[in-house]
Amino acid sequence: MYVIENRNKKPQYNLALEETLCRKAAQEGAEFFMLWQNEPSIIIGRFQNTLEEINGDFVAERNINVVRRNSGGGAVYHDLGNINYSFIRADERGDFDFAFFTGPILEALSQMGAPAELSGRNDIAIEGRKVSGGAQYRRGGIMLHHGTLLYDSDLEVLSQALKVSADKFQSKGVKSIRARVANIRPFLPGAPSVDEFMAELQSRISNLTPLTLSPEENEQVKQLAKEKYASWDWNYGVSPEFTERRKLRFPWGGLEVFLNVQKGLVTSCALHGDYFGSGDYTPLLDRIIGTPYTKEALKKALAGLSTQEMFAGSTLEDLEELLLPKV
Repeated sequence: MYVIENRNKKPQYNLALEETLCRKAAQEGAEFFMLWQNEPSIIIGRFQNTLEEINGDFVAERNINVVRRNSGGGAVYHDLGNINYSFIRADERGDFDFAFFTGPILEALSQMGAPAELSGRNDIAIEGRKVSGGAQYRRGGIMLHHGTLLYDSDLEVLSQALKVSADKFQSKGVKSIRARVANIRPFLPGAPSVDEFMAELQSRISNLTPLTLSPEENEQVKQLAKEKYASWDWNYGVSPEFTERRKLRFPWGGLEVFLNVQKGLVTSCALHGDYFGSGDYTPLLDRIIGTPYTKEALKKALAGLSTQEMFAGSTLEDLEELLLPKV
């Protein structure tokens, strides 16, 4: 597995670099690992409605970057006290498997003296408090697994920058972001610096071979960062118009639906949330667009629909609970 040494702190560049490495992995059959950091930023999940995830006034006042990533899941706050890690390799498992990729990180943290453990579907916790969240992106036979490591982050800024919905707190049985998260540094003997922690963590990931991108590849990253990850269309997009809006939280994630209904028929449907999935809603949309907006008609249209690819971990009953009108 190749390790990429990356000191760039711009989130637009770093997310473009991940995407470029995914393409390189697909073309060359290579595997990559990378540790990296972002200047203060909010990184939005692929399927989320950006404006509903951020504290807009606070973000503008602090000049915090807002950038959308390719993977699903929820919005996260990055600063220079947070370390991100990425694994890029062939998608041999064919599913969203977080334990497989968090294993080496958990083992490294344990060897360094931090009593970390896997928590929920995609988090790492110490003494019940979240110190890391992971997300995944599958495309073209390649799996990208990346995650945060809250090492010495400003948790006060984190708590103000993210506008987290009440249903997420309720589902996790806690009352605030600060009650849910912690930094890793206080749990390590000697409280090493961020740079010392990154060097030690990387040294504990086995079989890494250093690799530097060519100048041409680096230019490709910069161009992608400019055209995609710095664009308003990608990071914010147009907020959906709707006549019906519903939002529910399931064990596999939160899902919000915006339905346009004209003359009693469903004319459009937009979906947002912190779930994981393919991002291709064609199997669902083909069934409901043009269908009468009644419980009976929609239930009939949805009959037999497979939901797992669109929303990993979901069931048809979950989708019916969200989409079907009560009468």
